[in-house]
Amino acid sequence: MPSAQAESTQLQSVALGDRALELAPRVAVRPEPFGALAYHYGTRRLVFLKDRQLVCVVEALASHPSLGATFDACAVDARRRPAFERAIAGLIESEMIRERADD
Repeated sequence: MPSAQAESTQLQSVALGDRALELAPRVAVRPEPFGALAYHYGTRRLVFLKDRQLVCVVEALASHPSLGATFDACAVDARRRPAFERAIAGLIESEMIRERADD
């Protein structure tokens, strides 16, 4: 039987995959040979995106109805999605990415 923590993590992961996300308006992404730099002009936080496929996901978020759909569009392998979801959760926590407002 799975632990409560494992179930909670799985529920958060499912919920995150269904969320419509976008890059925060005060964030700029600059391509680099290793991936990209993301800079938030409001918080002055700089984040290194060290995976080019993660950069693809971050840049494509606003064009897709959910994070899961963005993963599909960027051809993120199912085995890599949990790591990408953790990375996206960190970008949400650092205010680089936000939930998209309903239009």
